[in-house]
Amino acid sequence: MANLKRFRLVVVLTVTGALLSQSMANQGSVTPPAPYGSVPSPRQLDHAKLETYAFIHFTVNTFTDREWGLGNEDESVFDPSHFDADQIVLSLKAAGLKGAVLTCKHHDGFCLWPTATTSHNVSKSKWLNGKGDVVKAISDACKRHGLKFGVYVSPWDRNNAKYGKPEYVDLYRAQVTELLTHYGPIFEVWHDGANGGTGYYGGANENRSIERRTYYDWPTTWDLVRKLQPDANVFSDIGPDLRWVGNEEGHAAETSWATYDPAGLDHDAAAPGYSDYQNAPEGTPHGKQWLPAECDVSIRPGWFWHAAENGRVKSPDELFDLYTKSVGRGASLILNVPPNREGRVDDADVKSLAGFGEVLRQTFRHNLADHAHLTASNVRGNAHAFEARALLSTDPKRYWATDDAVTSGSVEIDLGGDKSFDLIRLREPIKYGQRIEAFAMDAWKDGAWKEIATATTIGNCRILKLKEAVRTSKVRLRVEKSPAAILLYGFGLYQQAKSVG
Repeated sequence: MANLKRFRLVVVLTVTGALLSQSMANQGSVTPPAPYGSVPSPRQLDHAKLETYAFIHFTVNTFTDREWGLGNEDESVFDPSHFDADQIVLSLKAAGLKGAVLTCKHHDGFCLWPTATTSHNVSKSKWLNGKGDVVKAISDACKRHGLKFGVYVSPWDRNNAKYGKPEYVDLYRAQVTELLTHYGPIFEVWHDGANGGTGYYGGANENRSIERRTYYDWPTTWDLVRKLQPDANVFSDIGPDLRWVGNEEGHAAETSWATYDPAGLDHDAAAPGYSDYQNAPEGTPHGKQWLPAECDVSIRPGWFWHAAENGRVKSPDELFDLYTKSVGRGASLILNVPPNREGRVDDADVKSLAGFGEVLRQTFRHNLADHAHLTASNVRGNAHAFEARALLSTDPKRYWATDDAVTSGSVEIDLGGDKSFDLIRLREPIKYGQRIEAFAMDAWKDGAWKEIATATTIGNCRILKLKEAVRTSKVRLRVEKSPAAILLYGFGLYQQAKSVG
């Protein structure tokens, strides 16, 4: 009898162990899909989480009523009467913006910090008797209020006598070095493509042109950025971390790839200010470089503050529309908010920013699909880790995935009752690359599926804005084209909030 009991115990343990092994296989032994194509660096992954941040255009142009300074402005003209860095940064924070890039030096060459490289800087201004430092004030305010800080440093300098000569490049790098060593962590370093032309160049009112492809030796400057601020993303026409979207209207293309292989104007080597950017809004399908688009736009018609534009500030609804066409197309949105001559964000801008932030918060406060029941046409290895419900995850580490051989598929989402929505949001875990080329959404209507939206790319974030609200109890996501296994998360249904005021 004792031997029989022992035999039964062994059988039970063996069966239990087999069930446990099978359960473990279903839970975690199924390997994640391999990355596909180009993938982001760790710094690019961190940057993608921000989605929205600010530009702050502020310099002598604010006081001369110009967009581009000439380079001959007297330093004394810069004198903000009630400069308030906290008011500026808190205005940005109210809009939900996660960082701020300050124009530390625009094309006029005036530096907003007391640089050792030129006398054309804030220490020669009337403001605070030459003791002020705008860069420090804004960077410190960003730290206090939880925003990241970035710097814009124009390579063109219409004031400096050395511009166009080899020694200017060393001076420019010295300016970059000062900014990247004295003001704490920098999340983005911004270079634009305006290079060379008329200026005053130390008093010489003349035209100076440069060879845009070679004059600056950009790779050496970018190596310097990597050394001083390894976590900073570098923006220019051609990256190397972020690309210009190709317009200043704040939107990416309907089809938007984070991969992009820039070419020069003659299909030769590209450089900042020397690129054929007609394909920049869309990117390069499955391109060799991970180079996501950044969409730049101003809250006003101009980049600097002008009193005549006080009545032309974009409304909260206009800003939200830009959000859906930039962030909602896989890009990032950098929204310019220029301080006025007092050194504050104007009241009209403050009101619009707060309204935009409230629309964002209220719209995405509640996902109408949160408690839905999901059924997928395929689940990778039938593993719990990749189940259909992972489509609702807000964590890119958890996602719905299919087997490697399955490159099209669907998920039915039962909402448990009728829900009304006009926005659909979806994400790819971009750590594994960008894959989806075509997908569609259906709604259950009158006992049958009815197509309500189609689109191409998804990437970091895709927001589909429907022409009118849809009311239904079930929706279906159909992925129609992908070159590799499907990986998706962040699915949500939302109703756009109405702006107040």
